Amino acid sequence: MTDSFFRNPIVVALDVETAEQALSLVERLRGIAGMFKVGNQLFTAAGPDLVRCITGMGEQVFLDLKYHDIPNTVAMAAVEATRLGVRIFNLHTLGGSKMMRAAVEAVNETVAREKMPRPLILGVTVLTSHTQDSLNEVGIERKLENEVVALAQLCAASGVDGVVASPLEIVPIRNAVDNPGFVVLTPGVRPAGTALNDQSRVMTPAEAIRAGANFLVIGRPITAAEDPAQAAQMILEEIEQASD
Repeated sequence: MTDSFFRNPIVVALDVETAEQALSLVERLRGIAGMFKVGNQLFTAAGPDLVRCITGMGEQVFLDLKYHDIPNTVAMAAVEATRLGVRIFNLHTLGGSKMMRAAVEAVNETVAREKMPRPLILGVTVLTSHTQDSLNEVGIERKLENEVVALAQLCAASGVDGVVASPLEIVPIRNAVDNPGFVVLTPGVRPAGTALNDQSRVMTPAEAIRAGANFLVIGRPITAAEDPAQAAQMILEEIEQASD
């Protein structure tokens, strides 16, 4: 993995209703954003053709569909995500090590056989909307931070490249996973003074970078701004200052 891949950590969340809205944002943010996230809403509305369109424009895509199913089904979905040409896709760690290993092995075999770039595979730990109470509600009694760390360690042991985790868990993950190449992508990033919306565990972009994040998913602070390009540029400058 080259340094240039991590040079711009901003992943703009295209959480919009239509392909037209998404492509308009991509056009306005090209050269400022490092990557664009296509999640459940947009993928359901616009499908894989939109992903092909964005990658065809020379932009990188994080496919945020959180695959969680039996191992063979997730492995086959992982292969199709790879063929789409996405730079990152994710799966849910609660699917377990057998599911994660199946996805990693299927992707590795596919890229070797079909001679294509290998995407990063990340494991979703605990959603940033969760609190301790909401975890307890679904039967997870372990302390939230400990749950995230345990799932990150399971990802590392299963050959997954990194995790999706809240910024508040970046440091504990770095302390628990003895691999400097382990990737941490974090949502729950909000520039100072912006609304939290439905996120519960957040940091500013500069704080998250200092804590050790590789990628920052940022949505409404950019996409809902009067001038998305200017908003993204200001965040990028804040990140660059934090990295100095």
